[in-house]
Amino acid sequence: MRIVGFNFTKISVEELKKDYKTGELKIKTSIDISEIKEIKSDFLKTKDQVLDIDFSFTVDYNPEVAKVDLKGRLFLAVESKQAKEILKQWKKKKIADEFRRLLFNIILKKSTLKALSLEEELNLPLHMPLPSFKRKK
Repeated sequence: MRIVGFNFTKISVEELKKDYKTGELKIKTSIDISEIKEIKSDFLKTKDQVLDIDFSFTVDYNPEVAKVDLKGRLFLAVESKQAKEILKQWKKKKIADEFRRLLFNIILKKSTLKALSLEEELNLPLHMPLPSFKRKK
């Protein structure tokens, strides 16, 4: 399995409230897969099947302080037998654990980098801590 392509189709970040205390913030991230389908194309010449996966990645700042909403598409080249099984399970809106883990890790890595950049631009608290140096005791 290999990544053939990845792109964002929607990038939205909004600060809903300016006066808030960072100690009261609860920041929650979520990933949702909305569609998995096979791509048939003469342009993509490969022995593997190419799956088109639509996703969304959301960072919610509660109580309703801000929201980062990213939507995108991930294209994966998958062995034919495995692709058939993935598509069969998706008809029932299910995803095998191992495949879900792979998808979520790819989406998490790419989307987190984009979200951190957007949060920095709007001067929002980052949804995850960055590494920092600490003084030795």
